[in-house]
Amino acid sequence: MLASAALGLAQGVPDYEKPPVNYSASTPNDAVAALQRRLTSGALVFAGSEQKVLTALLAEFHISRASQVVVFSKTSLQRGRIRPQRPRVIYFSDDAFVGWVPGGLVEITTIDPQLGPVFYAFDLPALRQGPPQIVRDAECLSCHGGTFVREVPGVFVRSVFASATGEPLLRYGTQIVDDQTSFAERWGGWYVTGYRGATPHRGNAFASESGDRLVFEPTSSRPEELSEFFDTGDYLAPTSDVVALLVFEHQTAMQNAITRAAFAARKMIVYQRSLQQHFKETETDEPTYDSVKSVFAGAVQDVVDRLLFRQEAVLPDGVVGSAEFRTAFVAGAPRSGAGLALKDLDLHGRIFANRCSYLIYSKSFAALPEPLKERIFSRLKSALESRDPKDRYAYLPAEERQRIQAILRDTHPEAKRRWDGSAVVPAPTKVRAGQ
Repeated sequence: MLASAALGLAQGVPDYEKPPVNYSASTPNDAVAALQRRLTSGALVFAGSEQKVLTALLAEFHISRASQVVVFSKTSLQRGRIRPQRPRVIYFSDDAFVGWVPGGLVEITTIDPQLGPVFYAFDLPALRQGPPQIVRDAECLSCHGGTFVREVPGVFVRSVFASATGEPLLRYGTQIVDDQTSFAERWGGWYVTGYRGATPHRGNAFASESGDRLVFEPTSSRPEELSEFFDTGDYLAPTSDVVALLVFEHQTAMQNAITRAAFAARKMIVYQRSLQQHFKETETDEPTYDSVKSVFAGAVQDVVDRLLFRQEAVLPDGVVGSAEFRTAFVAGAPRSGAGLALKDLDLHGRIFANRCSYLIYSKSFAALPEPLKERIFSRLKSALESRDPKDRYAYLPAEERQRIQAILRDTHPEAKRRWDGSAVVPAPTKVRAGQ
């Protein structure tokens, strides 16, 4: 009862809309607020064709056009505009996503350090009436805040069986895709370029029904560009790069793990403090009750599993992708004294050469509650130092573990401080509703 009172439980309202997160009621601290101020003041003007405006917007978020991935299934906010001959495109960086359908809305998702993904939209045709009003889009939460992402606001990729009109045949299933999804089950409803291998996937192909039976045959086509499917001249690039898709899928899963862990930890800290206050105990953020310790332990394991690519699906031969995306993706990556980075690609059986997610550098990871982050770094260190063949992360060869440790010690000051025993841990501070 104390926990229910402390957390303000209300039937039918998602946990993230209650204290301490207060998702929709909280003002984001992200790049969109600064962008809107510039647009409103006239310091930045979006003008010209939709493609020119989109190019300018991507520049504001430091997103490369080479990150373009293309989805033709009607599985988003703009499903009425999407079809295989007029697909939706998505561009992304480490902390922002931009979606667009010609003639429609621009959808923006930014990663707020406290709130996780925040969803916005503005109408490109409305630019004729003045500067755009980039507004938070609560409708996105109908999918991006529900069961697809385990009850937190999240970003995700779906694989469906889509008809020649783009309609998803949902009776035959839908799948959330991440780096653990088998190659053969990926990209239903998506276009894929830059893959030259023999192993089939579900991209570039359409499904149909015969009575109660699904009719679907993976295509043997391995396109380098997409002009056979639609007029690519209406878009910024003619590709839907296979490497960009693989990176995109890992990034969404990793970000959701960070958001989920952050929300769970903050919730349990408030719960614990309410009990400590009631029983006149010293209030602390450090887990003391078994129930709180259990939630923290689960969150740590979930985050470290994702960081270290546990149960990553094996990639087949032939994953090549575009040189433009590969170059753009690694540009500016923090590098060790030996010149190595967590963003270095492998593409021979796995995505990355050094299997520790680059989102460990993200602002959302840095903003994790201190007791949680301390435990994540501690577990990460023990995983990278373990030589136990039965260890949860024993699939990482010793040489790769050493590389990851060296990269993080050279490029992540917080990891180095903590692992060298010189971390400065802040004194516990009271967590209030809305923080």
